[in-house]
Amino acid sequence: MQSRWSDADAREYRDRYGEWGEPLALRVYTSRLIGRDPDLVMHGGGNTSVKIRKETILGDTVDALCVKGSGWDLDSIEPPGLPALELEPLRALRRLSGLSDEEMVNQQRIRLFDSKSPNPSVETLLHAFLPHTFIDHTHADAILALTNQPNGEEMVREALGDDLVLVPYVMPGFALAKLAAELSEKSPAAPGMVLLKHGLFTFGDDARTSYERTIEIVDRAEAFLAGRARPVSVPGPVASVEEARTRAARVAPILRGLLATATPGADQPYRRMVLDYRVSEEILTALAEPSAASLAERGPLTPDHVIRTKANPVFVADLPVDQGEEAIRERLRTAIDEFRRRYDAYFATQVAAKKIERTKLDPDPRVILLPGIGVFCAGKSAKDARIASDLTEHTLRIKAQAERAGRYEALGDGDLFDMEYWSLEQAKLGKAAEKPLARQIALVTGAAGAIGVGVCLELAREGAHVVLTDIDPAGLEKARVRVAEIAGNAGCAAVTMDVTDPASVDAALDEACRVFGGVDIVVPNAGIAHVGSLVDTDPDRFDKVVDVNLGGYFHTMQSAARVLKAQATGGNIVVQASKNVFGPGADFGAYSASKAAGHQLGKVAAIELAPAGIRVNMINADAVFSEGETPSGLWNEIGADRAASKGIGADELQEHYRKRNLLHATISGAHVGRAVVFFASNQTPTTGATLPVDGGVAAAFPR
Repeated sequence: MQSRWSDADAREYRDRYGEWGEPLALRVYTSRLIGRDPDLVMHGGGNTSVKIRKETILGDTVDALCVKGSGWDLDSIEPPGLPALELEPLRALRRLSGLSDEEMVNQQRIRLFDSKSPNPSVETLLHAFLPHTFIDHTHADAILALTNQPNGEEMVREALGDDLVLVPYVMPGFALAKLAAELSEKSPAAPGMVLLKHGLFTFGDDARTSYERTIEIVDRAEAFLAGRARPVSVPGPVASVEEARTRAARVAPILRGLLATATPGADQPYRRMVLDYRVSEEILTALAEPSAASLAERGPLTPDHVIRTKANPVFVADLPVDQGEEAIRERLRTAIDEFRRRYDAYFATQVAAKKIERTKLDPDPRVILLPGIGVFCAGKSAKDARIASDLTEHTLRIKAQAERAGRYEALGDGDLFDMEYWSLEQAKLGKAAEKPLARQIALVTGAAGAIGVGVCLELAREGAHVVLTDIDPAGLEKARVRVAEIAGNAGCAAVTMDVTDPASVDAALDEACRVFGGVDIVVPNAGIAHVGSLVDTDPDRFDKVVDVNLGGYFHTMQSAARVLKAQATGGNIVVQASKNVFGPGADFGAYSASKAAGHQLGKVAAIELAPAGIRVNMINADAVFSEGETPSGLWNEIGADRAASKGIGADELQEHYRKRNLLHATISGAHVGRAVVFFASNQTPTTGATLPVDGGVAAAFPR
């Protein structure tokens, strides 16, 4: 491990954050250096602090502690992410014999200089009780590989020498802060301390010293582990990444369906999970190692991971991927049911042993390890699932590293339960209401167009994760960027797809399964048009319109039904038909006929898919020329010809359509999107229905 300190970068931070003072500016700089190295910290792990002098509102200058605040990650922290607290009142708390977590949080908040600041780190008192100016705390992988051993203290001494303070595992909070301070005072010259099964603290009078002590100590740990590593041979050939990805697309929707749990609500009958899939040669090799199953059972690298990953994964070594869907389903069901049974027993045992009351969390696994396929992680959102995957990838590597150097050993169930059911975490339960389409995955075809992007935006606003598909890569990326402003980059994905090619459609659905685990809402929307009388229409052009508007809907619904049935949790298909289904126009035969056929296909699908709980409904929209900055590709192509067919100028066309509907409404892609949301959120027990979104065109009233 190498230091990334740069004098030039340090000067740039001094200049950028000069108004905050040099110590805090450099604290931000080295915090980011630490946070951007995944071998040191990941996803909110670790914390940093600096002690400064600060003026109170009365004009007194006092000692203050600036420490990482909740909700900030070290890799992107800003000065407000290091809220300042009055130091001496915090240090005075050390005189207490005990302090509850809730009262500790309260005492920290009332010592803040700014009441709007985020909650300071739960390890604030540890930073306060230590005398050092700069303190860096990391969950460095190499340190965890050393400490998560039966003889962890001995291995740390052998690897790192005797100049570091060693602290036995104590859960973060007041007790750990007192113990660490007492042990540190016995070795005042120590450059840092190792907390067994927890991480590393380093100290310094300046930012560079504290940071580079972290780097130097971790580098020594890495070198020691490399020197102690035993060779491991993997029995038999390991699957290729491409083979694994193919299998994953088949397995993902089955797995996602089994992870869903039934709810009493009719609107959303299942609480679903979003999946994240990871595969690489390193992952496949790690899962094929002889010790993989045993290591999976031996707990997380550090106890705070349990909140993201639970204590153990599901490890399925013998998934019958070549024996058909039902064989896969039954093997996964058995493994997941066993995990849930064991989790229930773990909860009951711990609350009885500790004589406490806790609200039981869901018993569902967060990590599923499948040799020959890879890693699936589950969360209530793609972000949560990706965090679990990041932690799991690191865990696989570091557990294997620790095992080669000795024998990996994690904390016991009692300590892990204390972290998972921490009162501070329990207090957060049920406080955040989920949006109507939270945990659901939507796939939209023709997403680069006005209707498509409008639908995607509205789905994202209601909490859905969105897979945008289109044949136009450039337009697709523009649409994805717009959706990402709402859903975040983790909450949406773009896949180039040709709806007239069944293989392309299947590949896009497979990718949706790999990215998010499956689909719940499918919107066949891609369409084209042609203006011309029946007599004058070129047969090839007619066939092309039918291929896209009817064939595309057929291929999309057929492939979507495959995935929805594999999940076995119902779902919604919302077909974008057209006002022309009931109100066709002259010189628009190819479009009107293909849309009417697609509409009829949707009705047939509603009949056939109802036994699987899959609802199929239709939307008849009219004259959507744009959605914000996104124009309609269809109208751009045919607008002039359609205006000529009606005997009006091209610049009069939009106003013509607006005036002809009863409400004189201009129809946007967002209007269509809200209609999709109505169906997708199951607000009525409806299938096979048609909802016009046209401002009221009497000739096109459904009948």
